[in-house]
Amino acid sequence: MTSVAEKNADRISRRQVDKFAERRDQLAEAALHTLSELGYARTSLREIAQNSEFSHGVLHYYFRDKVDLITHCVKFYKARCVTRYDDVVAHSQTPEELEAGFGAAMAATLREEATMHRLWYDLRVQSMFEESFRADVADIDKSLENMIWRIVARYAELLGAEPVVSPRVMYALFDGLFQQALIAHLAGDDEAATVVQTNVKTVLVQVIPAA
Repeated sequence: MTSVAEKNADRISRRQVDKFAERRDQLAEAALHTLSELGYARTSLREIAQNSEFSHGVLHYYFRDKVDLITHCVKFYKARCVTRYDDVVAHSQTPEELEAGFGAAMAATLREEATMHRLWYDLRVQSMFEESFRADVADIDKSLENMIWRIVARYAELLGAEPVVSPRVMYALFDGLFQQALIAHLAGDDEAATVVQTNVKTVLVQVIPAA
């Protein structure tokens, strides 16, 4: 049997791990702005420290290097994004509500968080050159694919229909639409968010025809 001392030690160890993870999240949130503005290639741990309340030494204590920090930052941000879309799924009672909510969420995040999404695409491109990024990028991509499929599956359920493409193809469609809109938005196109919102409906109707 496990002794009381061992149980207490285990609880203390878990608390320490939780506090360490919580601190990493806090540092990631503080670093996101600098990273999203400058991108991977132009940012160092020292530069991030200069633009936040945390010292270079603190960043180095919690993150092995810039790769560790940027991947954690993007995973932290994307995990938060996923919950936003899951809320749309949870509260939509008709296909029209889901369609409108999904399109509005994509348009809003494009307008309000464009540089954050730019950082994600920057990281994805870097993963083609740096092996150290690949596992984390694959994990993030899979979480986003699953998120899109939850939306699509619920939309199909509300319609009483079946999607005509696979989860991977569905993700590629919406990711491609969003990336195109992001590029246009960053180039100054004021209509990019409206266009992506409209395209959400177009794609859903094409890949999930009403029964």
